[in-house]
Amino acid sequence: MADEEQGRPLGRHIWTKKGVKSDFDLLDASRQSADFARHDTWRVFRIMAEFVEGFELLAPLGPAVAIFGSARAGADDEFYERARQTARLLAQKGVAVITGGGGGFMEAANRGAKEGGGTSVGLNIQLPSEQVPNDYLDVMMEFHYFFCRKMMFLKYSIGFIMFPGGFGTMDELFEALTLIQSRRSANFALVLYGRDYWKGLLEWLRDRLLGRGYISPEDLELPHITDDPGEAVDIILEQLRTVAELAAAHKAGESDR
Repeated sequence: MADEEQGRPLGRHIWTKKGVKSDFDLLDASRQSADFARHDTWRVFRIMAEFVEGFELLAPLGPAVAIFGSARAGADDEFYERARQTARLLAQKGVAVITGGGGGFMEAANRGAKEGGGTSVGLNIQLPSEQVPNDYLDVMMEFHYFFCRKMMFLKYSIGFIMFPGGFGTMDELFEALTLIQSRRSANFALVLYGRDYWKGLLEWLRDRLLGRGYISPEDLELPHITDDPGEAVDIILEQLRTVAELAAAHKAGESDR
């Protein structure tokens, strides 16, 4: 597939001076002519292929947790070692670790998972400057579309652990909060690591959203907040036990029919 802007192939992406043309092509309203609409119907097959490949790759994974956080943080950041330690503890308990596959706290988590003898997964997406796969991945898939990638995080994780991060981390955080609040993903743990980092956001949610009645008091109890890797892991393990109990009860109910 050639690129008119002297782009170069990069996996399943076409890299141009303007970045990766994927979600942009799909969502650019200025290009929604009748002719472009006909092209959109064929994009369904590429989207479907990403879902199928992701399902086949991750279905055998077993219990897993997604760890998010800034790709821009260095190894000297105080949270780098915390993410590494948290992932190591999860791996030692038999829980796989899934990240976005990039640098920063994602690298720290994948590194810790390998050190703990667990499975380290990276769901990568090519970005103009930041998203280069790190060196600690056992399983890696590269996505063309953000929403296909997000589906894999949600489908194959029993919980999210959110380390400090930027817009991408906030996007995943509020996606998880919405799904838990609406009971679309009721059996799901959400951990915010770093009390001082997250307290301002939680105060804003309490003052602005709850203060105006836009959310309920119990909604503020959905995320767990901690400064301790061991506590973060305990929250995840408790959720894993809950999921196992619910699965056993469902199986028993099926056998009684």
